[in-house]
Amino acid sequence: MTRRHFLSAAAAWPAAAARTRKPNIIVILADDLGYSDLGVYGGRQAATPHIDSLAHNGVRFTNAYVSGPYCSPTRAGLLTGRYQQRFGHEFNAHTSKAFFDAGGTTENLGLPVTETTIADRMREAGYATGAIGKWHLGAAPQFHPNKRGFDEYVGFLGGAREYFPAGRGGVGPVEIERNGAPVQWDGYLTDLFGREAADFVARHRAHPFFLYVAFNAVHTPMQAEDRRLKKHEQIADTRRRTYVAMLESMDDAVGTILAKVRESGLEQDTLIFFLSDNGGPTNKYAVNGSSNHPLRGSKGDTWEGGIRVPMLAQWKGRLRAGTQYDEPVIQLDISATAASLGAGRLRREWKFDGADLIPYLTGSRSNSPHRALYWRFGDLMAIRMGDWKAVRTWDNQQPELYNLARDIGERSNLASAEPARLERLMKEWRAWNKTLAPPAWPRPEITPPPVQK
Repeated sequence: MTRRHFLSAAAAWPAAAARTRKPNIIVILADDLGYSDLGVYGGRQAATPHIDSLAHNGVRFTNAYVSGPYCSPTRAGLLTGRYQQRFGHEFNAHTSKAFFDAGGTTENLGLPVTETTIADRMREAGYATGAIGKWHLGAAPQFHPNKRGFDEYVGFLGGAREYFPAGRGGVGPVEIERNGAPVQWDGYLTDLFGREAADFVARHRAHPFFLYVAFNAVHTPMQAEDRRLKKHEQIADTRRRTYVAMLESMDDAVGTILAKVRESGLEQDTLIFFLSDNGGPTNKYAVNGSSNHPLRGSKGDTWEGGIRVPMLAQWKGRLRAGTQYDEPVIQLDISATAASLGAGRLRREWKFDGADLIPYLTGSRSNSPHRALYWRFGDLMAIRMGDWKAVRTWDNQQPELYNLARDIGERSNLASAEPARLERLMKEWRAWNKTLAPPAWPRPEITPPPVQK
């Protein structure tokens, strides 16, 4: 972050200093969004003015990461503020034959109840708490959102759903629940989640609230409204056309949420985060037509394309509009930031791996929030320290070394040229790895997915 950015961000502090109300916090999570598909990240085909407005009115992160390359594990990290490998939530929980053949059971398939969620912490701090959308952190009763700190929940518990109530993929009606009871609904699922989120904001406007909105867009199945598909008939690739249409639906749903925050007079009292759960699945794990350009790799990889994500933050009156933040951050920071705002400080006994980002974004701290960031995904690994990254993924047996400041696409392996530096990173990673728990269940994907060079 430049000195100019620090000073301009810090200038926003006096206007907010006198406020005593605890801030509302909204976390909006996209599913399988490509790194370069939003307008503010270089996207040109999908119109995303509402999501982009978060960057224009707040902060765009250029080195934002998630702590795993797919789905359920990154959500476990997001909602605890801790590396999910610390408590065994390393892989997706599946109920496939391959999963059971590998030794999986149904008893522990979810975010361990020994972990405290950010919703637990915010409720303890006096917040109303709500979750809307995809859960994917366990379907057994003990893992239900209402048992994990959320006062209210509307959505589905699994990893994917069709987007129309009657179903268009041959699997029958799409079941949505409200606090455990079925919901009758109509229209398009992304729109429903946007309306439900806006309704939550309206009902809780008088008191601090924490709202987690986890869209299943733009995850497969690829299903969009006909009117949006017609708008993009010029896109020849049908998968890409549908993806763009689905992304624009999500953008409009985000716009519905932002409009309600604005209409409720809460913009200066509400911190909003937007991010994706992992990189776009460009060649494996439910390919959807997304683009991670200029990054190498896909969802499921520890290449940048699997773990670097778009991330934005808005807090009018507190975060300076149009700020670009260049230091590495991770989704674990969101829970730490929320907990600090709710409780007034972070407590050591909470054992967060995430950092409270507010001091960094307002300029009161000028160093990087993290000395290093780490990844473990079975045999796959990565570590980033400063501009340097060591990585082993599906298509390289030995760790490779990259300077991301000069080579964001990870094309020039410097392991032979800088063996001592590579060993320093690997030593650091091995020390971190020793602090982790073994996976609580096996990885269900037995055969490595296709590689991407």
